[in-house]
This record gives sequence, structure tokens and C-alpha cells, in this order.
Amino acid sequence: MGRRSQEQSERVAADNMATKWTAGDSPVLCLDVSRGGLVASGAEEGALAVWNIQGSTIGRLNLEGDDVTCVSFSHKCESIVYASHGEAISALDIRSLKEPIECFHVNEDEINCISINETDSHLAAADDSGSIKIIDLASKQVTRCLQKHSNICSCVTFRPQWPQSLLSCGLDMQVMLWNLQKTRPVWTVNLQDLAEEEEDNQQIAGCQLFNPPLAHFTSVASCGNVFACGAEDGKIRLFRVTGARFELERGFCGHSLGVSQVHFLNSISHPYWLISGGNDAKVLLWDLGEQILTGDKRPSKSSRQKSKVGCTTKKAVRSKGVAHGAKGNRKNQSYHVLPKLSIDHGEKVNWISAVEVKGSERIFIADQSCQISLYPLRDL
Repeated sequence: MGRRSQEQSERVAADNMATKWTAGDSPVLCLDVSRGGLVASGAEEGALAVWNIQGSTIGRLNLEGDDVTCVSFSHKCESIVYASHGEAISALDIRSLKEPIECFHVNEDEINCISINETDSHLAAADDSGSIKIIDLASKQVTRCLQKHSNICSCVTFRPQWPQSLLSCGLDMQVMLWNLQKTRPVWTVNLQDLAEEEEDNQQIAGCQLFNPPLAHFTSVASCGNVFACGAEDGKIRLFRVTGARFELERGFCGHSLGVSQVHFLNSISHPYWLISGGNDAKVLLWDLGEQILTGDKRPSKSSRQKSKVGCTTKKAVRSKGVAHGAKGNRKNQSYHVLPKLSIDHGEKVNWISAVEVKGSERIFIADQSCQISLYPLRDL
């Protein structure tokens, strides 16, 4: 069997290994998995469900009919899960999943992403207006309103081991590093400038998309100093945080359409394995250990550059994309990274989460269907 045929067979075999959990009648939009293996899922029309690791439903609840756009377990108390729906955030106790035990109405537009720091002291909520509201979970008050994104803020993520530090990205093509003590970002990188630099030097092999690099999602490795960003141009960019700034380490491509999700496994055995999912219905597994541990630092001239991008809507992101502007004149070194595993999932990916239970790593995928797909890595 030729190499191409063998790779295709491996992808089909991997896809056939998925276990399906039926979440209800609405497409699943988001997932989170607790360290103990509990799974929370949010879907359209306010549907929320909690599962055990075997796939049995622990409880279900409907949250006022608004789509559940993000769910996140508490780091300190596994029975508490937070869910964003519309402009609200509900705190729920899964031991009695009847009604929220707390509800926050602090955002002025639809919330896209929430994140809780590892000390459970603060929650961040990013919305369509580009704002990020920081809630003190002890006082239950908004302590900061971070307003620097000029378009939809698609993702916000607290850094592991740095409870006062978080990252955000959005459809303005900006990636920002924040400190809770300040209302302005401490560092900003414009992905459009990076894309022009990469185009000039053909830095990322295998990418032929001309979509603008609208930033969809970020994921931080367990070390807290390395993070990945997935964008609409089909590329994944790996950054390293050093002090109060971050710099591009690597850029690589394996998706033929926009990258909607990136997720570090952060397991003990594979801390630098990254899972990505895209609008091309593929799920890719990347082993970035060598790139991270041996990577040299190359300052990016695009840092702290302001975006000149106009308004981009969620509807526009779902379209085929718009060609980006003129080429830049920056130079950068070329790197080619290949995925360790490719899964033909068959549906556009909405969300990815993962957990390691008793030494076994499991990937959870939410897509355009009403099901959750579970891939045990040991079987792939």
C-alpha cells in the first residue's frame, strides 16, 4: 500500500473509533471536562447537560432559551460549573441541577467565551462588543472592564500558574496579553501583520488560504508561558510569553479552512500535545514538544501594531472569507510542522476538550450535530 493510501486508511480507522453521545435535539456548541472526568455540554436554545466519563447523563437544564455558548468547571469545586447564555452567566451546582445558584448580568452583548483562573478568584467573560468583563467571584462584583478589541472578542483564557494574567483574541485579528491590575493590554500582536510577513517569505508551508487571520481561539499549555492561536486563514501560531510580552515561536498549517479550535492536552505524559479542529471537518493532533523545548525566540516586528481592520460580523466568518491586503516586507524563518494524527471527523468543529483519566487521554468534540464525539487516544 502506498504512503498516501496508508495515511487515508489510518484517518478512516481513527474516525471509526469515535463513541457518540446524544446530547438532545439541538447542536452542541461548547464543552468542558473537569479534572475528574465530568463533562458539561452547552447547546443551542439554552440546553445544558452534565455527563459522567462513561457517557451517562447526570442532569439536564434549559437556560432561558438563549444558546449556551461556553461552559467551564470550577477548578476548586468540581460540582460547580459556569455557563454563558446570551448576555448572562449562570453558576450551577450539578448535584442539584434545577436552577442556577448564581446569575451574573454584567455583559452588554452576547458572551462568546468565559474563563476561570486556577485559584477560582476571578471569571472573565468576552462578548460581541469586544469587551471583557472581569468578575471577582468572592464579592460577585465586576472589578475590571477590558475594552481594547475593536471587534468581536471570540476567546479569553487565563494562563495556568499566572492567575492575574490572561489572553484574549478576536475578529479584529488582535491577540492581547492582559494583567488584572491594568485596564489596558500589556502586549498586543496583530495577526494581519504576521500574515503579511509569512506571505512575503512563504513561512508556513501548505497554506493556500487567502482568508484574513481572524483569531478564533487560544489555548495555553500547562507551563503558562506557551500558547497557540487558531485563525480563519487556516493557520495555527505558537507564541511564547516572556515577562510582559509574547513573541511568535512557530506558525504551521494542516487545515484547508479556518481553525475554529485549539486545545493543549496538558496531560502529565504529553503536556505539549495540541489538538486542533476546523471548518474543514478535520481534527489534528500535533506534538509540539520539540518546537517548544528547543525553539529559539524571534521578536516580531508586528507586535504592538494597531489593527486597521473594519467591522467583521459572525455571519461573515462563516462565509468563504475575504482576501487580505497588500504584502508586507518583513522577513522570517520558515518552519514546517506535520500533524501526528489526522482524523476525518466529518462535521465542522464547534469545540474541543480533553482529559486524562487513569493514564488514558480522551478527546471530546462538539460539532454541527446534536452529538458529542469521544476519541480515546490510546485506540488511535
